[in-house]
Amino acid sequence: MRVKQIEHRSMWTCPEIVEQLDRYIIGQGEAKKSVAIALRNRWRRMQLPAAMRHEVVPNNIILIGPTGVGKTEIARRLSQLADLPFLKVEATKFTEKGYVGRDVDSMVRDLVENAISLVRRKAEARHEDAITQAVESSLLDTLFPPLSGMDADADRRARWERSRAKIQHQLREGALEDKEVTVASEQSKVPIANIFTSAGEEFDASFGESLKSLFPKQKTEKRVSVAKARQILREQEAAKRLDMDQITAEAIELVENGGIIFLDEIDKIAGKGGGGSGPDVSREGVQRDLLPIVEGSSVSTKYGAVKTDHILFMAAGAFHMSKPSDLIPELQGRFPIRVELDSLGEEDFVRILRDTHGSLIAQYTALLEVDGCTLTVTPDALAEIARLAAELNKRLENIGARRLQTIMAQLLDDLLYRVPAETVGELTIDREYVTTCLADIVKDEDLSRYIL
Repeated sequence: MRVKQIEHRSMWTCPEIVEQLDRYIIGQGEAKKSVAIALRNRWRRMQLPAAMRHEVVPNNIILIGPTGVGKTEIARRLSQLADLPFLKVEATKFTEKGYVGRDVDSMVRDLVENAISLVRRKAEARHEDAITQAVESSLLDTLFPPLSGMDADADRRARWERSRAKIQHQLREGALEDKEVTVASEQSKVPIANIFTSAGEEFDASFGESLKSLFPKQKTEKRVSVAKARQILREQEAAKRLDMDQITAEAIELVENGGIIFLDEIDKIAGKGGGGSGPDVSREGVQRDLLPIVEGSSVSTKYGAVKTDHILFMAAGAFHMSKPSDLIPELQGRFPIRVELDSLGEEDFVRILRDTHGSLIAQYTALLEVDGCTLTVTPDALAEIARLAAELNKRLENIGARRLQTIMAQLLDDLLYRVPAETVGELTIDREYVTTCLADIVKDEDLSRYIL
């Protein structure tokens, strides 16, 4: 059993994991603590002897709280920290067996696809220099064909080398990206259309792959831009160097030992309260279909069977009209950790705007800098934006930190429209500017245009 796949970044201690999450999410200390322990336990498990490792199962987590408080962001950032395959899926998109719709097994197949992409990117990175050199050489030969009989004429060879070096420099500088070149590609010509569109995603995929294997690949040539040709050639060069069987095997192992599935809106399939997928689909039936996967089972994919025993499941829901105890007892038992997230207030909104890595203020500042506009937002402006966000969340539906996107979009719409046609130079946004620009949005009860 290979351990290194989930070792390198998961060796962070729990406080270090929380510290990293603090860069992106404000507050929610209990939730961060719980997910940090869950991630650290993944690494701890892989250090155990094989017999004990098999016995240790993950402690799945339910995050309870209103929308916009950081539930999804915590799970997403956690997977990025550990560099593990991650999938977010809404529980409401699944339907009970016997109905037309997505089956619950599809989330495991989707997770495997994400893992293959992750492992492939890492493999390509190891061959990056060789791939880049080969692509450049192919483009050079296309733009400036090799000289035949170079040894017979030294002057001619010298001129050719100088011209080729010039083309190479332009290629590296990106000056030739729009120029058209001819590239060769291989495609499998499958004369039979895949007519099975609702019988099952896995069957469709495997059937399509089987069809492709029956027909030889045919070489074709087409005219494309250098930018597109670079992409095609990179894929071809990567395919020559990568062992897809090994990548697939590593991806499946990574899913089985480090995969994370985030089940959002799990409260919508609870046995009581609001809103299932429709009157003909049993919410309890969906729960019972989810149960074997969360408990641990083997799911068939086009890459082989994948065991779900050690996949970490994180569920989330507002639970306004229901509560976790409304889930079937068997499913409740598979989510032993339950964490309630706090609603966000004015102080939290200020910190989100001011302290988080890649905050909305930082994003808009960077966007406007592209057009030569320097944006400065004063502390009193941040306080006013936070106050308005909290007020609107109380008056209208509470959408948490997403309200900040609503306000910032309205606040900067006019400025984003005017630059660079108008030279703004430097702009300072203070409390008075915020109050003036947002007077209408505060009075208008219909904010549907801006709610994301």
